[in-house]
Amino acid sequence: MKQLVVFERVCLIGHIVSMVFGLVGILLVIPNAEVILHLSEIGQTAMQWSMAGGGVVYMILGAAAVFLYALRTLGLGRALGFMLPAVLISLTSELLGTSTGFPFGHYSYLSGLGYKIAGLVPFTIPLSWFYVGCSAYLLGRAGLAVDKKPSLLRHIGAVVLGALLLTSWDFVLDPAMSQTSLPFWYWQQPGAFFGMPYQNFAGWMGTGSVFMTVAALLWRNQPIKFERSQLNLPLAIYLGNFGFATVMSLAAGFSVPVLLGLVSGVAPAILLWWKATVAPSAIAVEPAATEVSVASVKVALK
Repeated sequence: MKQLVVFERVCLIGHIVSMVFGLVGILLVIPNAEVILHLSEIGQTAMQWSMAGGGVVYMILGAAAVFLYALRTLGLGRALGFMLPAVLISLTSELLGTSTGFPFGHYSYLSGLGYKIAGLVPFTIPLSWFYVGCSAYLLGRAGLAVDKKPSLLRHIGAVVLGALLLTSWDFVLDPAMSQTSLPFWYWQQPGAFFGMPYQNFAGWMGTGSVFMTVAALLWRNQPIKFERSQLNLPLAIYLGNFGFATVMSLAAGFSVPVLLGLVSGVAPAILLWWKATVAPSAIAVEPAATEVSVASVKVALK
């Protein structure tokens, strides 16, 4: 178990470092190509690697970190019970979107995110749906105490909140990633929201809600009792990816999407994490101490 935790943390750290490295390359090196000429041979090799596969690496590491976390805290069955629907359903939506325009609008992926499935969708994209979506759903589920006080309304609320957190990340990510100096996708019919069509948000909410609902149904007989400290990795994943998108958007001059994402994504995510139950062991210390004291008094009276 300790080795699993270590590997999980290594993947998380590598995920965050890869995002920082990618930001440096996209925002500093590419617009100022002459900088590369002043780097050492190792530095030039590193930047070439970053431009060729940096996006692929950070998504793979993010997916690995969340899967290992889910494996450790939820078990193999529930980990796969979320990962498989998230990957397969999001891939289906992306293939439909890139070929028909439904449900996101008309767009196409460029290079930089790895091998394209059916020549349309990079294999890393469904992985990103999984690791951010899983983090968002777990925050929503634990924050609403779904497994402590189960009800249909709480289950629906967890799905809606999880899908909203996922969509809020896209508010910030999509405008920048499609309009940076090295874009990763482009809209064939740009929309009114900083180049994105409003249909895109409905597609994100719908896709996220569907695979989160499927996961909730698969988990229905297996309650999950998370403590706040056990949600640190989902919160770190969500905030880390939101931070990446924020830097990209602000560099592109898009401040409104960032403000919208802070209100609808970051603030609820932190609040949900905070509302998650505290470790029972911390609550039980005082009663235990009281029982010991009472026992000691009885012995003294005898």
